[in-house]
Amino acid sequence: MSFDSLACPVCNAPVKFYRNPVPTVDIIIELDGGIILIRRKFEPLGFALPGGFVDYGESLEQAAIREAREETGLEISDLVLLGCYSDPARDSRLHTISTVFIAQGEGSPLAGDDAAQLTLFPLTDLPDTLCFDHRRILDDYLRFKFPPLLP
Repeated sequence: MSFDSLACPVCNAPVKFYRNPVPTVDIIIELDGGIILIRRKFEPLGFALPGGFVDYGESLEQAAIREAREETGLEISDLVLLGCYSDPARDSRLHTISTVFIAQGEGSPLAGDDAAQLTLFPLTDLPDTLCFDHRRILDDYLRFKFPPLLP
């Protein structure tokens, strides 16, 4: 039996499955003049912003706070919306739409959840091996933080 032909167990009506993009959050956590990046445990490997899937019944902000706590051990505050990234090719595992926040980190960072390790990077020395579209996101972040003096 394929998923496309399932019926409701109560009324026997056909059940329609939607294959919509999945909402996720990413967080640029500022701490001690740098930003926290995690080294991922799972494919795709490399450095990434902390973040993940939004759970049912959870706001985007709540998801960002939870993901920051799970992956970095940090509490975050002062969330600022950087933007939304929706390129279907942004994540090779599936089509996700990520809402990206900038936040202030509080506490002592400790890698957890799907983070193999984490590193506090100075803004002038970000790694080349970034997963997903996080290079583009960090380029946008740097333009947001340090706008050009001339148009």
